[in-house]
Amino acid sequence: MKFAATLSLAFLAASASAEVLSLTSESYLSATSGKAVFIKFFAPWCGHCKAMAEDWEKLAADFENNANGLVAEVDCTTEEAQDLCQHVGVQGFPTIKFGDPADLEDYNGGRSYEELSAFATENLKPICSPTTVENCDDEMKQKIATLMEMSAEEIMAATTGVEEKMLAAEEELEKAIEGLQATYEGLMANFDETIKTLKVESGYGLLRSVLATKQPPAEAGNDEL
Repeated sequence: MKFAATLSLAFLAASASAEVLSLTSESYLSATSGKAVFIKFFAPWCGHCKAMAEDWEKLAADFENNANGLVAEVDCTTEEAQDLCQHVGVQGFPTIKFGDPADLEDYNGGRSYEELSAFATENLKPICSPTTVENCDDEMKQKIATLMEMSAEEIMAATTGVEEKMLAAEEELEKAIEGLQATYEGLMANFDETIKTLKVESGYGLLRSVLATKQPPAEAGNDEL
């Protein structure tokens, strides 16, 4: 009985998202090749993910077997997808990304079916890629041809060089943010000390107390400071 119940639950869980292609780190490149994509990165326990699941399934059904666009999802809690989620920079759920599978962009629009559908219809169009050169202009065709003549090792070296520069830029940003945080904390400490000194040296509290005895309550003003 326990096995049958478990099997039934597994079937229901699978059928609940049957129309949405689930991508993994291994299947990502082959499944998205030559297509513009719209991908939801999620966790099963995420409330916002559950709330939009039905609309996402409906959207995926609209684009089923579409030659130019793909609507899919990635369960970032699975071992098979963790590398992919980390690679594309998923930091919260749901994260929705779109565009060229090799260079995804963040989607920050609405999450209703109508909003998602309008965006997908506008953006899931033929893209220029090594597998769909017919969609490229002459300049891009030449760039692709040049890159195709390079070895895998050469392409890897070039890619690594760019990624190292991106990492350096990120580290520089983090250091700058840390510096801003330290500056902010210093400014706030100076501000607090200035206010404290002003109140002590001027006898501000006593001034307010005496003023309160000389004015009716309605005219005494507020005591925000």
